[in-house]
Amino acid sequence: MLADLRNGLLAAFAFTTCLSGVSLAEVQLPNIFGDHMVLQRQQANRVWGKADPGEAVTVSIAGQEHQTKADDRGAWSVELDSMDAGGPHTLAVKGSNEISIADVLVGEVWICSGQSNMEWSMQNSYDFDLEKLAANNPNLRMINYPNVGVQEPIFSHKNSKWMVCSPDTLGNFSAVGYFFGKDLQATLDIPIGLVHDAWGGSACEAWINRAAIKEAGHDGLLKRWEAMELELEQLSAIEEPTKKQQDRLDNLKRTMGGNSRPANIYNGVLKSHLGYGIRGAIWYQGESNAGRAYQYRELFPLMISSWRKEWGQGDFPFYWVQLADFQGETDQPGDSDWAELREAQTMTLDALPNVGQAVIIDVGEGRDIHPRNKRDVGNRLARLALANEYGYDIASQSPRYKSMEKQDGKIVLSFDHVDGGLRAFDVNQPVGFSVAGEDKKFVWAEAKIIDGDRIEVWSPEVAAPAAVRYGWAANPEVNVYDGAHLPLTPFRTDDWQGVTAGRE
Repeated sequence: MLADLRNGLLAAFAFTTCLSGVSLAEVQLPNIFGDHMVLQRQQANRVWGKADPGEAVTVSIAGQEHQTKADDRGAWSVELDSMDAGGPHTLAVKGSNEISIADVLVGEVWICSGQSNMEWSMQNSYDFDLEKLAANNPNLRMINYPNVGVQEPIFSHKNSKWMVCSPDTLGNFSAVGYFFGKDLQATLDIPIGLVHDAWGGSACEAWINRAAIKEAGHDGLLKRWEAMELELEQLSAIEEPTKKQQDRLDNLKRTMGGNSRPANIYNGVLKSHLGYGIRGAIWYQGESNAGRAYQYRELFPLMISSWRKEWGQGDFPFYWVQLADFQGETDQPGDSDWAELREAQTMTLDALPNVGQAVIIDVGEGRDIHPRNKRDVGNRLARLALANEYGYDIASQSPRYKSMEKQDGKIVLSFDHVDGGLRAFDVNQPVGFSVAGEDKKFVWAEAKIIDGDRIEVWSPEVAAPAAVRYGWAANPEVNVYDGAHLPLTPFRTDDWQGVTAGRE
């Protein structure tokens, strides 16, 4: 019964997809291969598709030609030889039919993924009117993917096509992706391709192969969904359900096709272009997992590692945006699930190689989970890529807590990645710090920058301080930056159990 339901969901999307069960007859390509596409420079790039079993397929571009045959399932793939940046080229694929893909550029390709703050479009962001005036940039391109959640891989999304940046198309670009790509394109002076597949409200687990989640031991997470899947199967078997049963059945069907079910987006969206040649990925997500921040400490690195494993391009750079400030400000220091999610994101810096974090604790809007300032977000992500991947000598990492030392009723904090010293913005003294003794009761603290890269913290209410926290709230009031105007990363020196511990 459950298999029948799954097949029904797939059938519902058949008008926009090419699935493995469809009669092939002709050579087919997933939609990532289309007019105006960008190929990754200086590496072999895989091209794949479907044809009749045993059918001979020839792929050619820029003077190179590759031949193969479709296997007994009709799947085929070739690897293009490495090419330098440039173009335009024509990519030709020939079998029983011929496909010609025009205006193909070679440059740098980045995945732009996550939830709504990555999905947020330029037309809804600050300075859209200004950016539109200068948007004639044929070397900057993006493809947008639809929101599809299923448990079986989708081969292609035929209505998703590459866009060339222009005043007419700019409004449909991911704003974070655009500002990131614009910085790279202007600096590197080569074509930039952005593969945008974000889905608003999506949970991290929806982006991960279900087998990987199971292998990692997240049984509680999977059991919760398995229980709903069983309930769906049982309700679907009732021939004449009551109104209450029908309402529950309809709700479950929506949930099963949504953006939180494990592997739904992995199969419905990501698999259609997973393996396409890329340089790296940028990611803006976490809001939907904030209530399970401790779990995110494992889920997020698992997602990155599983992507890297399946992409087959080694430990490609993966840069994410730490959650912005949001919701109302608090009068007193306390626990916060959003602070714990930011902590989980920061911990991933130590869990995996070749990763980076853009801190935007100063960019958010308390009244809106979607801050309109996407320029600073894209710029800070671009700093990471330009410094770490392209070798430019610029500041890229926000200052980050390193160690603490107790001195005469005060705590002196040391930091890594301080470029040009620390400074307090707007007012003379640092704000956003709290301190507690062994009783774990935090109070607001006074703070002072010393020696340019250390901060002294104390409170007359805590004679023997044991721990310090900075920016530990959903919407903290903070003001510490380094000389490159990169904000200090929110942190805590303690490891006392948080409010999201144990949640699955």
